Amino acid sequence: MRHGFIKTAAGTPKIQVADCVYNAGEILKLIRQMETEGAKIMAFPELCITGYTCQDLFWQTLLLDSAREQLIWLAKETSQVDALIIVGLPWEYNGKLYNVAAVLNRGTILGLVPKTNLPNYAEYYEARHFTPADPETHMVTIGEENVPFGTKLLFSCPQMSGMKVAVEICEDLWAAQPPSLRLAAEGATLILNLSASDETVGKAAYRRELAAGQSARLCCGYVYADAGEGESTTDMVFTGHNLIAENGAILAESRLFHNSLTISELDVQRLSGERRRLSSFPAVQD
Repeated sequence: MRHGFIKTAAGTPKIQVADCVYNAGEILKLIRQMETEGAKIMAFPELCITGYTCQDLFWQTLLLDSAREQLIWLAKETSQVDALIIVGLPWEYNGKLYNVAAVLNRGTILGLVPKTNLPNYAEYYEARHFTPADPETHMVTIGEENVPFGTKLLFSCPQMSGMKVAVEICEDLWAAQPPSLRLAAEGATLILNLSASDETVGKAAYRRELAAGQSARLCCGYVYADAGEGESTTDMVFTGHNLIAENGAILAESRLFHNSLTISELDVQRLSGERRRLSSFPAVQD
């Protein structure tokens, strides 16, 4: 971060449903591109290692094991990348399946954030496969490391004063009580949303308003990474609608129906100053 600014990126890789090896390779290609562009925060879509539309393949141990292996591979392959990288995958814990975001930095898996609100209406039926997050933070073993697993995780960097990163997943933003409300009150200045939001008439405008509105309400940066080409079109169509917002303004937006990389700089110093000025914004407890 220089002069209070940090470069963030939302990327939509081309995927093949249930082909974790191929998908991890495409994710790595985008990471290399983001690195070349100087991005220090890199967000990818929901369940991007497997694909969102795996349906009942999510119950297959082979798929879950492959997703886990490719997460570990991505961590190793990015051990020299100076950035916070967030990817999505299914994760089994205590005999239940969760839709999680994995947070990586310099070869280390820093944490897993499970999805709180599962859509189970219209064309969505996530509750068929996944379990909603509980409020507690647990520890899971990945390789030889113990990694926190929960929805209250905040990620910070000593060299980037004022920046705290938190994660929510797709429907969490659309819900009546988004996790980002609590996370911002606890100090998060940058919210990352890993999404697989399908396209319907008028939805792009609503999605744009949601991201901009949440960034204004919480006085934060909001990075929204959406699924795109490669997902199954049996039930849904995905457009890779990536958005980067800051305090009510859309700073960058991808073109619909085009897998792409969306990049912009967020002014974390400005956000911290605004929060000090706003008497209605709660004090943060260390």
